[in-house]
Amino acid sequence: MRTHYCGELNAKHVGDTIIVCGWVHRRRDHGGVIFLDLRDRQGLLQVVVDPDTEEAFATADRARSEWVMQVTGLVRNRPEGTLNAEMPTGEIEVLGREVRVLNTADTPPFQLDEHAKVGEEVRLKYRYMDLRRLDMLENLMLRSRVTTFVRNFLSDHGFVDTETPILTRATPEGARDYLVPSRVHKGEFFALPQSPQLFKQLLMVAGLDRYFQIAKCFRDEDLRADRQPEFTQIDLEMSFADEDTVMGLTESMIRELFKTEIDVVLGDFPRMSYAEAMARFGSDKPDLRIPLELVDIQDLMASVDFKVFSGPANDPNGRVAVLRVPGGATISRKEIDDYTKFVGQYGAKGLAWVKINALTEGLDGLQSPILKFMSDDVVMSLIARVDANDGDILFFGADSAQIVSDALGALRVKLGHDLKLLTQEWAPLWVVDFPMFEDGGDGDGHLTALHHPFTAPTTDLASLKANPLDALSRAYDMVLNGTELGGGSIRIHDQGMQQAVFEVLNISEEEQKEKFGFLLDALRYGAPPHGGLAFGLDRLVMLMLGATSIRDVIAFPKTQTATCLLTDAPGVVSSEQLKEVGVRIRQDKTESM
Repeated sequence: MRTHYCGELNAKHVGDTIIVCGWVHRRRDHGGVIFLDLRDRQGLLQVVVDPDTEEAFATADRARSEWVMQVTGLVRNRPEGTLNAEMPTGEIEVLGREVRVLNTADTPPFQLDEHAKVGEEVRLKYRYMDLRRLDMLENLMLRSRVTTFVRNFLSDHGFVDTETPILTRATPEGARDYLVPSRVHKGEFFALPQSPQLFKQLLMVAGLDRYFQIAKCFRDEDLRADRQPEFTQIDLEMSFADEDTVMGLTESMIRELFKTEIDVVLGDFPRMSYAEAMARFGSDKPDLRIPLELVDIQDLMASVDFKVFSGPANDPNGRVAVLRVPGGATISRKEIDDYTKFVGQYGAKGLAWVKINALTEGLDGLQSPILKFMSDDVVMSLIARVDANDGDILFFGADSAQIVSDALGALRVKLGHDLKLLTQEWAPLWVVDFPMFEDGGDGDGHLTALHHPFTAPTTDLASLKANPLDALSRAYDMVLNGTELGGGSIRIHDQGMQQAVFEVLNISEEEQKEKFGFLLDALRYGAPPHGGLAFGLDRLVMLMLGATSIRDVIAFPKTQTATCLLTDAPGVVSSEQLKEVGVRIRQDKTESM
């Protein structure tokens, strides 16, 4: 039906007779000459229809926005003075000789103009319309190019594209599973996979050696801008590999991808330990574009009269830290109040501050409501510790180590963007040496795996059992601009070590056998050393495009409440369907009151 896409025509096609198809983006009547801006996935094309082609003119005259049209015409240069440098097709136009309506359209629910402000709810309800916008189509086309690049790269490096099951069994991986009732086995349930983790390890035991998959994954968890209940991973695993092998290969892939698809040369990928990242930046995925760092001052605050500071300073699980913001003394009191509310979202009970107005005036050159609680020596030691200068502001965090890191880490990022402090466009790094375990936070002393329970420790079995909280893991995360692009680890390939990790996590032998018996059995039959990594495809494409939400790079995403506004999912099902799978809905008592 067509010879060319609208957006691919240019000056070298002048003189050609072509056929294009698309949607009417805009119709204009200029003194008896009809102009149609025709749009397809490749871009916009200006079509001119003169009155001397009566039938074509009459058809073009009645055309309206989003009508589907076919145009046969002659490509010609635009008249002098009418060139549009902002359009890829701005040098040429098509003189329409035949214009055909392929389908009419009702008035669109919103304008498909790039400048139109449309609420996200409306965009998601009419997603098929939203996706007609050229920027959204380009998002999906870049996503397609990324997956094609990844498939080719990994195939060229000996990886085998292998599908793993979608219907599997529930396993603890840090989030709730989506459950699927079985009709054949009433009362029993499949689970949708949170990741292909165990299956890809089994493929290594099977001798596949190098596996990859563009995998759909599902997690029933609280959502944010970069989370969805269903998401896509670039998943890979390799045998006879250590950390350097996996990290080196995946770093090369990301470097080549960025250069090929968006012409970006990523700089060095420094390696930073988890402990250093948390100490300096309050985050295990620090944005290194922001030149602000946290400085610990527990030793200075341990003996001050200000219990808000001295309490956490003397608590083994507490932290007192300060964030120096160069030039931040201009921040107003109202802005400080807003930042105080912001850190409150992360559990902080307040946000103490000191403005450095004039160091030459000593304490009189400082401004803060908390200075009266500290001795002169402590204040001056604090100023020296953070290397403060005139015009700076200091923000303090004092609470549990987790709350201080979360609150000041988030404040650091917000201030970096608010004050336009970013020093570069791209800042990649690897975060390594993660703890194996962390306190589960339930008060009973139980531990949880920081990554997942199949990650290999750096220590031996005896040391792991004796001091599990001191054990580090062979895990690694690739971070870019404060976003975790992907994470992985060297896996446990020894049955005894895997059982020991389960024991540390308080997983009984009976539960081990029930949930992981197939894995433990497989490790008995010659499992090779292996490791891998999984990239979040949605996040990766989001970063490459400079978008702020992964919903902008997914064709049909869910909302932050895990609903699909387009199809109105999830929805109720009939009692007959529920009966078939042996499920009965129990009404919540609060709903029946």
